[in-house]
Amino acid sequence: MLYDISLRVAYAYDNPAESSRHIVRLSPADLPGEQRQVAGTLDVEPKPAEWRVHTDFFGNRNVELAYFDAHKKIKFSVQSRVERFEINRKLDAAPKLHQLISEIATIKSLAPWAPHHFVGPTSRVPIDRATTQYARDLIKDSFSVLDAVAAIGESLHSDFQYDPEATTVETPMLDAFHGRRGVCQDFSHIMIACLRGMGIPAGYVSGFLRTTPPPGKKRLEGADAMHAWVRVWCGSQIGWVEYDPTNATRAGPDHVIISRGRDYADVAPIKGVLRSHGKHTSTQKVDVIPVKQ
Repeated sequence: MLYDISLRVAYAYDNPAESSRHIVRLSPADLPGEQRQVAGTLDVEPKPAEWRVHTDFFGNRNVELAYFDAHKKIKFSVQSRVERFEINRKLDAAPKLHQLISEIATIKSLAPWAPHHFVGPTSRVPIDRATTQYARDLIKDSFSVLDAVAAIGESLHSDFQYDPEATTVETPMLDAFHGRRGVCQDFSHIMIACLRGMGIPAGYVSGFLRTTPPPGKKRLEGADAMHAWVRVWCGSQIGWVEYDPTNATRAGPDHVIISRGRDYADVAPIKGVLRSHGKHTSTQKVDVIPVKQ
């Protein structure tokens, strides 16, 4: 699939920020065999005093920006054309759950996507008795790793309510779990906690999701959204598989990847520090438009 993607994110401050620094991850990634950015731009207003691009440990493109003059707002605009390739649905050659630990032990590498980085607790995803027990109650001894991924993802989709008003970006994962509601970030963090609690390596993916309007309805401009889903290591034969617990489905051509990491803290679309006081507001608008070929 070929998509034209536009994204606009704006921040407005009650009082001017004397200075600020930001790390920006908003542009679709180039991933051989998965997706290709045909063309793309990132524009920022006002123009920053510093602009530096680097690649982080997990291979994500980071843009670092700095402002040294007072400013009351910042606007980020992304325009990209992206080709997303069809996902090869491999047969279930994943090991049984009791075999996975020994398979992980055979990996003698600490490269960025070695499974060892994705089995322990992280800043946004503690391994807790409650989430582990939730997963354990769903899983049978005969399950493969892929069976476990599907069982946990489908159960979260059934048991939890998607509610944009229930949480914020700072809501702890366990609060969302016990409240049984939240957004894609919460669903993904909860699923990662469940999987890691069962010894299954799991990470976090930030990206875009193309949405399809109901039959007979026109697609609304800005109706698409930034999205999050889960990446799971399913053994040495299959490797990494991506799953969207918010929609109870394997990630496919409608999921456009920006960044991958251990949890949201590794891939936050925009994070930074500023010298100011008072509150700020933010707005976001995303369009993911299929290109006719």
